[in-house]
Amino acid sequence: MQEVYLALFRCKKVAGALPFLEETNMKRNIPLGFDNFSIRACGWKAPQLLDYAAAQNCDTILFSDLDVYESHDDNHLRDVKQKADDLGLKIHAGTGSICPTSKIYNDKWGDAVEHLSLTIRVAKALSSPVARCYLGNSDDRSSEGGIQARMKDTIEICRAVRDLSVDSGVTIAIENHAGDMQARELVQLIEEAGPDYVGATLDSGNATWTLEDPLRNLEILGPYAVSTGIRDSMVWRDDHGPVVQWTAMGEGVVDWNAYFDLFAQVCPDVPCQLEIISGFSRAFACYDVEFWAPYEDVRAVDYSRFMALSWKGRVLSAGEANNADYQKAELERSLRFCREELGLGLR
Repeated sequence: MQEVYLALFRCKKVAGALPFLEETNMKRNIPLGFDNFSIRACGWKAPQLLDYAAAQNCDTILFSDLDVYESHDDNHLRDVKQKADDLGLKIHAGTGSICPTSKIYNDKWGDAVEHLSLTIRVAKALSSPVARCYLGNSDDRSSEGGIQARMKDTIEICRAVRDLSVDSGVTIAIENHAGDMQARELVQLIEEAGPDYVGATLDSGNATWTLEDPLRNLEILGPYAVSTGIRDSMVWRDDHGPVVQWTAMGEGVVDWNAYFDLFAQVCPDVPCQLEIISGFSRAFACYDVEFWAPYEDVRAVDYSRFMALSWKGRVLSAGEANNADYQKAELERSLRFCREELGLGLR
């Protein structure tokens, strides 16, 4: 597979010099939408977000938290679903951490079983095929027992709601989130919990926070994907190791044409939902021996694929990460790029 990507890269270089070989923007017929976290600073509830998504000619929207609804009673959820139907939008519903031993677990919605059960109920009411959730973040790799212990705890929660998930027709869609699990670790979790009712929310940006090339992440995790959170990443190097800054689509180092060519093959029925989180960088002190303790299982071939991205990258300055106008501009520019350069979207 790596040889294929190198060949594609060489073809692109040649195409830039020979006009008759330039790429054509073919329509990929992949639904396009966004995660409401992309414009979190707006503070909008579900109805406003649906209106905005329709104005942007989106096909889908991911409500990735339970606070986005005025309430969780059936009447309100029925109204939200009806509004989405009227606007021609499909909803993916979600929440945050469902791992009770994660350092970022929040018991606002009860214990982990109650929390995930509520999310599944909300998803069913909205005709969402998924209940998106996640384990935790990179700090959980350094917790007692490491990431494997947190994966085990998450599997137990999933198994506790298996019947509810199956009966509701809602797949538990666990995201590779904020540096918690690499793709192959999330695959392990899904297989052990049960792929008949657990799948993946594929996050290309979070892949770079686990030292993965997003294309490599897609190769491994794509066949399990049922939902997405997509964004670009810029990667460069400083004196201590790689630095990652998430960006608007087309403004990082990911080869998106190669990515969505593969995406269409391995998860053809899954929407591309943008989760644009720009404006800040994160450094990884990979040149320091102490850094690697929580990453002892990282494979050299995967890390080398990730580090190769840094040769294509450049240093970026910070942006206004928490500003609503900045967030909307980043998202809207990304939606345009996806339509005009990648042929995404059904409208």
